[in-house]
Amino acid sequence: MTDRFALYGTNSRQMLTYNGLIITHHNRAQLEWMHPGTRVVDVPGDIPESQCLPIRFHPDYAAVQWDANGDLDRHQFRDAS
Repeated sequence: MTDRFALYGTNSRQMLTYNGLIITHHNRAQLEWMHPGTRVVDVPGDIPESQCLPIRFHPDYAAVQWDANGDLDRHQFRDAS
């Protein structure tokens, strides 16, 4: 199984979801960069892929370009570093 990371809601104390699916990404650093100040946690291995939504498929990220591996190109953003 590949690594999966999720955003963790401070108030809800749960991994953040969209339509009941846990929003995930395979790269912790990229997820932290996209959401500074938000806690990022490991998704437990016993949670099936069918209960997860890779962030690249979230409608709010439709305009973001992802490479074939699902990695983010930071140069699309103004403050890319």
